[in-house]
Amino acid sequence: MKTNKLVLIRHGESKWNKLNQFTGWTDVNLSNQGIKEAKLAGKLLKKNNFLFDVCYTSVLKRAIYTLWSILTELEQCWLPIKKTWRLNERHYGDLQGLNKESIISKYGADQVTQWRRSFTAIPPKIQKDKNYSICHDQRYHNLYKDNMPTAESLELTLKRLLPYWEDHIFPDIKKKKRVLVVAHGNSLRALVKYLSNLNNQEVFNLHIPTGVPIIYNFNNNKFSIKYSFLKNE
Repeated sequence: MKTNKLVLIRHGESKWNKLNQFTGWTDVNLSNQGIKEAKLAGKLLKKNNFLFDVCYTSVLKRAIYTLWSILTELEQCWLPIKKTWRLNERHYGDLQGLNKESIISKYGADQVTQWRRSFTAIPPKIQKDKNYSICHDQRYHNLYKDNMPTAESLELTLKRLLPYWEDHIFPDIKKKKRVLVVAHGNSLRALVKYLSNLNNQEVFNLHIPTGVPIIYNFNNNKFSIKYSFLKNE
């Protein structure tokens, strides 16, 4: 029986990743290292003979640019790309734009670790008049104001991601389409938690590296709960 594959990739290193800043929904570009990681991910997929039918990504350029680089290396730039805010990084609220070490100094390492790694902890909410608010961002004009996040836990990230997974991505997979998803560290942590039925402690310890493909096998209308990272030898 033919086994279909789902490939998940976190975008390459962003400029704020490099500076150790909370990014969230802020639209930050890739660093030079991130551009290299995106190209290497594409080369690795090509080396392993991956072909795709459809691609999904967020509406944030670090994920979009990563996907473009991957498709260029794969010579599959003609593939359809579907973008959705539901694949965005989790919203880090009032922490967005701030250096992680400075936040640790202010709130303590234990509290910051909970905000970053736990399933349920919600960071301080962002004020609507702050620079990194999304209230006036055109790409979210179809979102009702009440649905715009001001801060998200991983649990809330999964809650807003799942409807799109169930209505769009998963139906494509059931149709035997080969699907590539390029998103973010926490939106992918949330999705992996769901697909692999991870408990809260397992997802606490889960790290998604930048630019490294995650492979899921799909067979008989069911995912293997086990996944693997595709890495260079």
